[in-house]
Amino acid sequence: MPTESTFLLAGLFLLLAAAGWALGRFGERDEDEDAPPPLNIDYLKGLNFLLNEQTDQALEHFLKMVRVDDKTIETHFALGSLFRRRGEVDRAIRIHQNIIARPDLAAEQRDQAMYSLAKDYLRAGLLDRAENIFGQLAAGSRYQVEALENLCKIYEQEREWQRAIESGQKLEVLSGQSLALQIAHYYCELAEQALSKKDFNAARAFVKKAQSGRPRTQRGALTRAHIAHETNDSKTALRLYHRIIDENTYLITEALPALVKIYEDESSIGQLDKSLRALLTKMPEMKTDVAYTAIVNDIGGIDIIDECVEEYMLNEPTLTEFVDIQAVNASSAADRSLALAKVRAALSKLASTIPRYQCKECGFSSQRLLWQCPSCRDWETQRPFTTVSFDTLLQRSSGSV
Repeated sequence: MPTESTFLLAGLFLLLAAAGWALGRFGERDEDEDAPPPLNIDYLKGLNFLLNEQTDQALEHFLKMVRVDDKTIETHFALGSLFRRRGEVDRAIRIHQNIIARPDLAAEQRDQAMYSLAKDYLRAGLLDRAENIFGQLAAGSRYQVEALENLCKIYEQEREWQRAIESGQKLEVLSGQSLALQIAHYYCELAEQALSKKDFNAARAFVKKAQSGRPRTQRGALTRAHIAHETNDSKTALRLYHRIIDENTYLITEALPALVKIYEDESSIGQLDKSLRALLTKMPEMKTDVAYTAIVNDIGGIDIIDECVEEYMLNEPTLTEFVDIQAVNASSAADRSLALAKVRAALSKLASTIPRYQCKECGFSSQRLLWQCPSCRDWETQRPFTTVSFDTLLQRSSGSV
């Protein structure tokens, strides 16, 4: 069956044939005004390839046939775009390079060809070549905004965050749009790089820039807490982690395990129990978040957290299909505790095999928190699941609970 590309290419041939006929019919004519316009045999040959579903031969034939001039240049651009969409970037590159090589090409057409060629290189994964051309266009052309947008994407892939910041700031000025959140994340990336190298002063400076005059992203607070933890400033780390939880943010799944670790290191778990009880008294709706975080991170041994987990398990409708809750409640205290401990251990094991975060924009899910979604490339769009999707897992592993 003919493909969509086949029809598109056939359309291109027919349009060119029609244009040629119109020029021959209504344009400047030779002395013999009554002579019918000649029908270009090359069009018929190309169409014959298409009708026989010899698409590749038709494309090569058309590429050789069409000469770049004022009447065919737009067709070249259309054909190059079609090649790129089909994934045949090598052919798209040849077409756009052929246009650029034309000595009498107008400046506007040259910019268009360079922009198209840069997109070809980007599609082919030739980031250095794409970056070079986008850089030229960003310096001064009608494609400045588009070039800067693509440069930001390239620098994100290459993790060249300082250059991404510079391009983002230029883009803000030219486009008039705010890239505050995006640039704040670039600074946070630099802060985390510095933190991994134990360059704590640089890490603090980058976090400060991320939050200076820009939206105070939760990532900034979390990164500051990590820096404080790494520098043994437990007082500041606890304050920041508590702030993240107290504000009932989605980062409780990241902050609570870190809090538990610090309190355990300082042998002051009782203080954590007390502060969490006070918080959950004011915001009981957070009990589910605490329980979920405890299950997926296998956190136990803290009274208030254990109580949240137990309440969660006893009220989770899916579990009632696999666990006789009434029998568990009717058991002795020791048997009841043992049964719930087994259920909890099984749930933690199952939870470790399923995604914990999901992008609210495109639905991409992952085991760990990703600040930039790998699918839609948006920043800070992932959110934790608030409940563990046990239904399908338990159906496969009902014997484990």
